[in-house]
Amino acid sequence: MTVLVIDMHVSPAFIEELNSSEEQLQYCRNQTGLYKTDTASISYMKTMCRVSEIEKLCLLPLDLSTINGGFLGTNEQVADLVEKEPDLFIGFASVDPHRIDAIDTVIHAFEKLHLSGLVLHPGQQHFYPNDEALHELYKVCESYNKPIIFHSGMSARPQTISKYAQPLLFEEVALQHPKLRICLTHFAWPWVREVCMLMLKYKNIYTDTALLYFDNPKEFYHQSFCVDIGEHWIDRSLRHQIMFGSDEPRLEQRRMLEALKQMDWRDSTKQLIFKENALVFLKGGEYHD
Repeated sequence: MTVLVIDMHVSPAFIEELNSSEEQLQYCRNQTGLYKTDTASISYMKTMCRVSEIEKLCLLPLDLSTINGGFLGTNEQVADLVEKEPDLFIGFASVDPHRIDAIDTVIHAFEKLHLSGLVLHPGQQHFYPNDEALHELYKVCESYNKPIIFHSGMSARPQTISKYAQPLLFEEVALQHPKLRICLTHFAWPWVREVCMLMLKYKNIYTDTALLYFDNPKEFYHQSFCVDIGEHWIDRSLRHQIMFGSDEPRLEQRRMLEALKQMDWRDSTKQLIFKENALVFLKGGEYHD
């Protein structure tokens, strides 16, 4: 089976064309904890996608402007990359929810920059996703039919706090905003069972496969998807709500893809996870087998 893949979880922080200075590169290293990671050119990324049968990369920047005055890619930079390489990149916006102009920033990102959704990182931006102050932001996403991606569960980045990203904190968001498509990244590891519960209850909740913290991809995915949760839960019940994500450049796209291809799932389930679910998540509507 050959299925072109959409990687829904890629950081733009180390794209060569975005790093204007050595200071910016060092800032990205310090904020991600990838202290030895160098930049990669778009040309190199295209080559890696080609050998891995990846069709598109979804860029997830991060606005940390009130936390420490910086960005892991700005909305404008991401929009510029998408404009230059529309066949390769899907661009999301980010906003620091503590900014007084947060609402205007997101509206600008959707109306003027034409970005495809919003990404937030509760653990690194230090906010609770069920805080009442965030609901106006969620309403903006709903009104523009844009999905939202939350970094959830543990984050390996420095100065992140896991209490802000426990999956049960997102239940009120899903309940109060049923038309808002929500992705809880990393399967909210280590709370994978809780994410399964949320997906079972709320069809507007998705997750991604960007989890790999021990062992190798094959062993870790087996533990997470066949031991920590029921062996057939994904293939039988949750297959429409999971998307492929790599967390590139922290994790290795190709090795993760190969491990997922070896999972004992139907080919149709793999096709959903590798591409079709992402298309529904990005645009809305339903995918029919």
